Amino acid sequence: MKFPLACSECFYPSSDDLHDNNGGRGLPTLQNAHAFTYNEIKIATGGFRSSDKIGQGGFGSVYKGRLQDGTVVAVKVLSAESKQGDREFMSEMASISNINHENLVKLHGGCVHGARRMLVYDYMQNNSLSHTLLRGEKRRAKFSWKTRREICLGIARGLAYIHEDITPHVVHRDIKASNILLDGDFTPKISDFGLSKLFYTNITHITTRVAGTLGYLAPEYALSGHLTRKSDVYSFGVLILEIVSGRTAIDFDLDLGEHYLVQKAWELYKTKKLDQLVDPVMRGDITAKEAVRFLRVGLLCVQEKCDRRPKISKAMSLMSDDEINLDDLLISQPGIITDIMDVKLGRRRSTSQGITSTPSHRLYNF
Repeated sequence: MKFPLACSECFYPSSDDLHDNNGGRGLPTLQNAHAFTYNEIKIATGGFRSSDKIGQGGFGSVYKGRLQDGTVVAVKVLSAESKQGDREFMSEMASISNINHENLVKLHGGCVHGARRMLVYDYMQNNSLSHTLLRGEKRRAKFSWKTRREICLGIARGLAYIHEDITPHVVHRDIKASNILLDGDFTPKISDFGLSKLFYTNITHITTRVAGTLGYLAPEYALSGHLTRKSDVYSFGVLILEIVSGRTAIDFDLDLGEHYLVQKAWELYKTKKLDQLVDPVMRGDITAKEAVRFLRVGLLCVQEKCDRRPKISKAMSLMSDDEINLDDLLISQPGIITDIMDVKLGRRRSTSQGITSTPSHRLYNF
């Protein structure tokens, strides 16, 4: 079903309100997205009951709901103060309303009611990777190596689909643990396409305002706004390191202070101790060789020079094909952005670990 953008509770955006890389052609037709009325969503969520709130962030709130046909959904209600405005709302609709893949969250539709903007998705029983995997040893213990391996490969399949298989291509721009949702079988679903960009025919890169999350930002994109599909590859590399190690991209330790997972992985790789990064709760569940293979692919994806990073489909092959000898692939040092002022001002300071300074954690959207 087409999404009727001129309905009484929706808006009709101009091309300037949409993607800035669409050559003035405006938004593509939105297929398979239903225009919900405000009352439909209000009834589905029981009047937005606080007991049904399943998520909260800078963008607003997420509620569990049930549609009239019995479908259980997650309703993302964007706050009036959210940085995800009309442009990002329509970007998210455009990016995923026309595509369907096992590893992309399914969008049922949306609604604009006055200042309120709402998106309706499939409900994911196991929340997000950041909530379920990266929240303490007891939670991590529930994730076997087989589960983690399939999560890595599933995310790769979803990214390969939007990067390489569909036209126009889609660059997500905010791949991170909290945007990877898990269904009842722990199948990963890439979500939150509010910052995504469409790459039309013959477009290899665009220059745009920097948006994303510190710890996952590709250095060349953070410093110059030069966005390519390799920007998502960098973020995916960070995710691999998180999934295999059980550590967050940026962490704080009383002894170590603020430290960065990419930097730690690089130091262990150089000293041939990368196996020490494997999550200890999985001991006895895996062979170190396979886990280290995934960590090395993660390091390939976060190399400072973006042309050295593999395409997502290649990274997937490197993870899944044991016959490919990774010893033949030279891994160069990663790039690391640790100071938001570097992003704002474009200051570049090279160190043995890449680009580094003082940390901050919020999502930035300039």
